[in-house]
Amino acid sequence: MNLSQFFEHWSIVENPFRDEEARHDAIFARMGISPIPRAESGAEAAPGALPLAMPRMQSMHPDFEKILGDVGQPSTSIVFGEKGSGKTAIRLQLAAKIERHNAASPDRKVFLIPYDDLNAALDHYNSSVSSKKDANPFTEMRLVDHIDAILSNGVSRVLGTLLPGGNDAPTADLGEHPTKAARKLPQSVRKDMLLLQAVYDSADTSGQRTAQLRHMLKLPAGGINPLIAILLWIGWVPSIALFLWARMFAEFEGMWVMGTDIVSGLLFLAWAGIMIKAFLLDRLVVNRVAGKLSKQLRMVNRPTNGYLGSLRRMPRSVLGSGELPLDDSDEQRYAMLGRLRRFIEHFGYTGILVVIDRVDEPTLINGDPDRMRSVIWPLLNNKFLQLEHVGIKMLLPIELRHALFKESSAFFQEARLDKQNMIERLSWTGAMLYDLCNARLGVCRPANAEPISLIDIFDEDVTRNDLVEALNNMQQPRDAFKFMYRVLSEHCASVTAEDGRWRVARHTLDRVRRDEAERVMQLQRGIRPA
Repeated sequence: MNLSQFFEHWSIVENPFRDEEARHDAIFARMGISPIPRAESGAEAAPGALPLAMPRMQSMHPDFEKILGDVGQPSTSIVFGEKGSGKTAIRLQLAAKIERHNAASPDRKVFLIPYDDLNAALDHYNSSVSSKKDANPFTEMRLVDHIDAILSNGVSRVLGTLLPGGNDAPTADLGEHPTKAARKLPQSVRKDMLLLQAVYDSADTSGQRTAQLRHMLKLPAGGINPLIAILLWIGWVPSIALFLWARMFAEFEGMWVMGTDIVSGLLFLAWAGIMIKAFLLDRLVVNRVAGKLSKQLRMVNRPTNGYLGSLRRMPRSVLGSGELPLDDSDEQRYAMLGRLRRFIEHFGYTGILVVIDRVDEPTLINGDPDRMRSVIWPLLNNKFLQLEHVGIKMLLPIELRHALFKESSAFFQEARLDKQNMIERLSWTGAMLYDLCNARLGVCRPANAEPISLIDIFDEDVTRNDLVEALNNMQQPRDAFKFMYRVLSEHCASVTAEDGRWRVARHTLDRVRRDEAERVMQLQRGIRPA
């Protein structure tokens, strides 16, 4: 017997336990916060296929509501969980919950900044710091590095809506006519957005997007002051005119000639000084500031020429205003966060939510606990985690929980984890996994089919408690799905289609249970890859 025949007998149109990664799980997509039909989930239904049943329950972890908090007032949560425990699923459910909240409350929206793809940021950081080849390159990671990366992600989402081109970052919902709305904002808010673009737009490698945004926002041209520009063009005229007038028309002699020559020379020197300042000194200042920005913004994947091109198109007053993040102080970064908040407030956003996930996956980390610790620990700062109208959701590997409990009391005092809504371990009981598998089974059957339970596909001598206990050994969804997939595969491999044995035998369940429990134990001990 093959699985297709088994599923056909039970009116199961697709394997409920095939997918193990939430990002690619079409069944999970249909069971999310807002259940969606098969046709909208990315799965292709056969012509004439019957509509599938809607989920009888949402596939949420019981702690999800605690992690989420009040959507309208973003708050911080720190969650630790093993691989396969559902952290990515929670991230996707958070995004779906926010999307539904934003649709229902367009004047109280939450601006979501996903901070889960760290490869590009960490690669740029690694190239910006000097470290030995085999040493941990993240020992000097700072909180401001993370704030810079978060700001770059957020600004890119806004600019993706306002400016054509750019990178492939998701765009922000700024209403039906975002360009017209942006032009009507107060000039101070428009200047804030231009400053954010000049500093954090990773898609701008030459400064051209700064010019485009300035033109779109109808802001005055930057660069050289218009009065200075006029002096550069005609500043030499008074000097030459005075010299020629004194020599050719006034017919001065003696001291008068010397006096006019001195005045003419001083005027020429003044013009030359303006020329030197505009074309040499100012350029040196811009180059120096651009170099400092490139050195400080170690997590923003942007070349120095990008900063240089943008700063040349900005008013010269910005260079010495103290607004640019030219050192490791966090005050300028918090001010930049405030500018982003003020801009998006005019488009209905009252809060920002940053979701951190997949910190063990970047190439430079590759699951190394010490490197994960070096990257994440700077974020455990109470001032940052308790920012007004900003929530930080951290979905972290369980290895960091073990490292956390080795820290000193001074570290805990600074992080104030007692205020951060921390969940020490994202745990699943056998009963929770049974309900989850049961729900997945339900949504893989036609809507008009007679409902069945997970226990119905097992022999009568298998009780619900037996199945719950077996799933309890799996401890988390990914391993529970592996277990159920193998149970069904082993059953089909051990019987023929002619036998007509459509229920899984107890001995098959027990054998697979022993093997999978051993696999899970070896996986946790690090002696098995998967």
